Amino acid sequence: MHYSGFKVIKEALTGHKGWKPAWRDPEPQDRYDIVIIGGGGHGLATAYYLAKEFGKARIAVLEKGWIGGGNVGRNTTIIRSNYLLDGNEPFYEFSMKLWEGLEQDFNFNAMVSQRGVLNLCHTDAQRDAYRRRANAMRLNGVDSELLDAEGVRKMVPFLNFDSARFPIKGGLLQPRGGTVRHDAVAWGYARGADMRGVDIIQNCEVTGFRIENGKVTGVETSRGFIGAGKVGCAVAGSSGRVMAMAGINRLPIESHVLQAFVTEGLKPVIPGVITYGAGHFYVSQSDKGGLVFGGDIDGYNSYAQRGNLPVVEDVCEGGMSLMPMIGRARLLRMWGGIMDMSMDGSPIIDRTDTDGLYFNGGWCYGGFKATPASGWCFAHLLATDTPHDTAKAYRFDRFRKGLMIDEKGMGAQPNLH
Repeated sequence: MHYSGFKVIKEALTGHKGWKPAWRDPEPQDRYDIVIIGGGGHGLATAYYLAKEFGKARIAVLEKGWIGGGNVGRNTTIIRSNYLLDGNEPFYEFSMKLWEGLEQDFNFNAMVSQRGVLNLCHTDAQRDAYRRRANAMRLNGVDSELLDAEGVRKMVPFLNFDSARFPIKGGLLQPRGGTVRHDAVAWGYARGADMRGVDIIQNCEVTGFRIENGKVTGVETSRGFIGAGKVGCAVAGSSGRVMAMAGINRLPIESHVLQAFVTEGLKPVIPGVITYGAGHFYVSQSDKGGLVFGGDIDGYNSYAQRGNLPVVEDVCEGGMSLMPMIGRARLLRMWGGIMDMSMDGSPIIDRTDTDGLYFNGGWCYGGFKATPASGWCFAHLLATDTPHDTAKAYRFDRFRKGLMIDEKGMGAQPNLH
């Protein structure tokens, strides 16, 4: 079914009796050419681009729960490409360009809203670092704008300028950044992949791998064995557990909880995305009016989708320091996603030593905004056995060779990223 404004009007006038399910609910086949483990944004995007851009058929996406139940539905919806390092910036700009045409590409309203991302600076050294980042962005053809304190005040006058412990000295603005409806991204990719023949199999947990003579031949699941020519793993915070089933027990990844929060609906006040430079706090406002915000990961390893109170307090303290008026907003809900934190804070898209087994993970905080490019680059790797030009740095061996992509420059420790 093709969605359009005329279709909405027609269904409204005929009792909404013509709508069909967005995707099928098929039974798993005995064998596929390519099996993707993980029905989140990255797994669904991979299947979509494999079918659409690389002409691959007989593809299955296996999801242990339901579509949208993992990290793709548990984030703060921010998209941006304001990175510094050459290993990251081209990749995230590629993702931003895919976001800009995404809704037309898969014929689904993902509510892409390019309202701008503003990173605040509070010291002279931080301002110099933002100037360097802005120049690096420009060198890669990415939009960037440096604002002084008055420029920030004009854009967001409600922030704490006059009595702040950490005075606002300016900011780095990426006008093309913004937010996207996270659930709609999963639904749109699922629908687009399904229309191209991909089997999306929910409630199908992978319980093991079959490996013969160093080559993967399929996966054991809660719904029986499924044969596969190639297997791609994109399971975010569950990467360590799933890959251990294939005998890979030492991924350079730790799993941490990242909490997010939503307030009651308010009148429009925040024009885009704002990040606090003197603490880890970021906030935007949803189309429903709720303030969506978050901060640091919890400081311990966990597979739970809920966090602890000290991080809640820390995030709220950052919000109060930046914009005291947020203290009057009532919190409606909070949730946690399981972050696959890599040692240098950058992702991995690479083949493993097992023939036919491929890995996509280590996205840390950046997984949602990377969804389109991650799917495209992983599809490229699965289809051609060669890395995409923008993802050549995301190899396993960079840790052995000392070629880490440490965007924050804080060391090889996951909780620092």
